[in-house]
Amino acid sequence: MMPTVARAAARKLSRACLRAGVRGTAAVVLAVGALLPGASAWAQEPLKIGYVNADRLTRDSAPAKAAQAKLEAEFGKREKELNELALKLKAAADRLDKEGPTLAESERARRQRELVEQDRDLTRKRREFQEDLSQRRNEELAAIVERANRVIRQIFEQEKFDLIVQEAIMASARIDITDKVIRALGNAPQPPGK
Repeated sequence: MMPTVARAAARKLSRACLRAGVRGTAAVVLAVGALLPGASAWAQEPLKIGYVNADRLTRDSAPAKAAQAKLEAEFGKREKELNELALKLKAAADRLDKEGPTLAESERARRQRELVEQDRDLTRKRREFQEDLSQRRNEELAAIVERANRVIRQIFEQEKFDLIVQEAIMASARIDITDKVIRALGNAPQPPGK
């Protein structure tokens, strides 16, 4: 009988949140907050809740740092070449500005066309570079998130958590298990093929 009451209360709260325009994390926080007092009365032991800061995981963990180094090694040379091209283009534009008044009209027009063409080419190369970098970053991030989720699931099962959240408006340091997950990620074996 009690679980049915809790479900009905959750549905009612969900509809109220939607009518009030409360969505996403805020609605979940309201729902959990509203149901916890009643749920704790039913339970013999307190809920064990953990919080993981996903931003820190994707920034500070060993796999995240290794992925960043891998991306820098993979894309560093290309970025350097693009920066050198940009410097050459700027130098050519400055030279044209300086020499422009003394050049014949046809020569000045030819150089301007070349600069415009080189600028278009540089812009295209930069766009391709950003797209390639973004795609590879997303691939690396997906692999990190997948590994982190496996580690979080392991911690969840081994330490018998009732709930682990990755997004919260506020979380106490008492329930923050981010450091534990980061340490476990550093010790976890890398999956085959990575």
